[in-house]
Amino acid sequence: MSKTMQAVSLNILGKEYKIACAAEEKDTLIDSARELDRQMRKIRDTGKVTGADRIAVLAALNLAHDLASGNKAASSSPDMAGRLADLRRKIENVLETP
Repeated sequence: MSKTMQAVSLNILGKEYKIACAAEEKDTLIDSARELDRQMRKIRDTGKVTGADRIAVLAALNLAHDLASGNKAASSSPDMAGRLADLRRKIENVLETP
């Protein structure tokens, strides 16, 4: 069974990203982008880190740490591993797009 894909516009740290995702994943993707934006703004507003790429890496590390600390069993499940791999591919696609 194939998934219906749709484009979703996300705004992260003042920059717009268009991501294709399955229709049933749209709300989760939007919520994830909002949380990432919140984390990145929090890091940026400390004034200690400059550069969007450094802010993004720190935010990603914070979120990954929270996930790993919160539930190691869930983060090691095949379903979670697949979702993380999908998210990684989506992020790589966005970063490769000028």
